[in-house]
Amino acid sequence: MANAQLVITPVSGKAEIKAFVDVAYRLNAQDQNWVPNLRMEELEKFTPGKNPFFDHARCQLFLARREGRIVGRISAHIDELALTLPLEQGMGPGTGNWGAIEAEDEDVARALIETAENWLRQEGMTRVLAPMNLSVWEEPGLQVRGFDHPPMVMMAHHNAAYRPWIEGAGYALAKTLYTYDLDVTRQFPPLVQRIVASGEKNAKIRVREVDLKRFDEEAAIICDILNDAWSDNWGFVPFTDREIAHTGKKLKPLVHPSLIRIAEYEGEPVAFMMTLPDLNQVQKRINGKKGKPSLLGWLKLALWLRKPKRADMRVPLMGVRKKLQSSRLASQLAFMMIEYIRRSATQMFDSQRGEIGWILEDNQGMVAIADAIDSKVNREYAIYEKAL
Repeated sequence: MANAQLVITPVSGKAEIKAFVDVAYRLNAQDQNWVPNLRMEELEKFTPGKNPFFDHARCQLFLARREGRIVGRISAHIDELALTLPLEQGMGPGTGNWGAIEAEDEDVARALIETAENWLRQEGMTRVLAPMNLSVWEEPGLQVRGFDHPPMVMMAHHNAAYRPWIEGAGYALAKTLYTYDLDVTRQFPPLVQRIVASGEKNAKIRVREVDLKRFDEEAAIICDILNDAWSDNWGFVPFTDREIAHTGKKLKPLVHPSLIRIAEYEGEPVAFMMTLPDLNQVQKRINGKKGKPSLLGWLKLALWLRKPKRADMRVPLMGVRKKLQSSRLASQLAFMMIEYIRRSATQMFDSQRGEIGWILEDNQGMVAIADAIDSKVNREYAIYEKAL
């Protein structure tokens, strides 16, 4: 069957976008650690006009067929904002991406990657950074470690076979991303506790919960800090106003004020930490193999969102304004926010585990903080590059 003629075609129209989404559910159905996202959200993700990523990106989706049966998919895309950034910062002029790869076998994967590369060349790109599904803010990288457990919310889980297939296509490692696992039922080491206690005595510091009555305003504050804090990071692409509004709307059902903190210094918001209950814990149970919950499943989801008990937690984002980075104050604010959220998670939601990340392998400040609270790397994701 692998030798049967393989045909790869560009996706056009709603029916083919649906087919593009559906193939992921079918190819991963037997993987016990793959978590099916809601199908409606996956359709939105890949539909221009519904995902604001397309406001500043050129994108072409492709489907692979063998004897008329769909056997794989890939996206090829160019983020216009990424092209304006310095090349040494990861993206930059001439850099395109591919992502969302799913393939039945290596022949399919190689053909899909070659098709994506050809499209990027035709669009004037000279380099690939991949996989990106779709932006760096969504599901960047290919999982290369931690296949023995499901990912937390907003993180991907991949077929372990993909790594040699991609590397065999001439791709070299550009960056590694880590996620860190933490037992939140345990108090942090004495040094961290002393740093937190010292911060609590400082009248200039205030660490507060977000105010849901001012949700849009609070989201704008967080994203302003985020764009400033991450602006020199490898792979950074700024969040647009439309993306801020879109992401805020999607995440609002998961937001609990005690789990998202803003740190103020002398009245100015200078740092934040966002923590989300692990939606994947419930999605794995209710979404079925095709990401379509039953009526009872929707009810269970609604009840869980209202009060997620025994919920593990993930910290997908945190940031400290650039002017404070590498200072003792930055570390102190980070430890204070982590500790306050740890207390809330265990007391209010009976949390047992937390996950921090992703974190760039060479982000020394964040790696040091993760080490200081006795967290351990539990998954790794690789981002590859190749000259076209």
